[in-house]
Amino acid sequence: MADRLDLQLIAAALRRLGWIRLWSQVVLGVVVVGVLLFNNIGGRLAANSARALGLGPGISLTTIAFLLLLWCIWQSWLVVRCGRALNSPVRPSKGETSRLIKRGVLADLAGITLAVLGYQSLAGSLFVQASQQVPGFFGAQIQATPGVAGRVIGLPITSIEMLAVLGNTQVLFAHLIGLWISLWLLQRVYRTA
Repeated sequence: MADRLDLQLIAAALRRLGWIRLWSQVVLGVVVVGVLLFNNIGGRLAANSARALGLGPGISLTTIAFLLLLWCIWQSWLVVRCGRALNSPVRPSKGETSRLIKRGVLADLAGITLAVLGYQSLAGSLFVQASQQVPGFFGAQIQATPGVAGRVIGLPITSIEMLAVLGNTQVLFAHLIGLWISLWLLQRVYRTA
C-alpha cells in the first residue's frame, strides 16, 4: 500500500481531476443536448427536411454517444467519491480504484468510437449533398417557369445540418477529455513512489 503522503496526493488528484472531468463533460453535454433538440425541432420546421435523410445514422450515433457520455458523467462522480473515500478510514483498494478508472477509459473509448462513426456518416452525407449543389454565390438557384412557382435546384447545406456536425464534435471532445483525464489518473494510481 502507498504511504500516507502518496495516498493523500492520489486522493487529491482523484477529487480535483474528477471534478474537472465531470464539469467539462456536463458543460459539453448541455451543448450537445441543445444541439440535438434544436436539430430535431429545426429539422422538422425546415422546408425540405426529407432531403437530409442521410443525416439520420450520424445523428443516431451521436445520440448514442451522448447517452454514453451521461454514463461517463456518473463515472466521474464516482471518481470524485473515490477520492474522498481515500481520505477516510474505510478506503477503497488500489484494485477497486483502478477498476473504476478503467471503466471510465473503456466507456470514453466506446463513446469516441461511436462519435467518430457518427462524424463519418454526417460528413459523408453532407459531402454527397454538397456535390449535388450547383455553382453560384448562394449554392442553390431558383428556377422559375412562367406561371409556376419557382423550385430550388441543388440542395444547399443548411445551418441545421452543420449544427448536427457541431453536436457530434462536442460529444467527441467530451469523451476525449474524459479519456485524457482517466488515463492520467490510471497512470497516477499505478505510479510507484
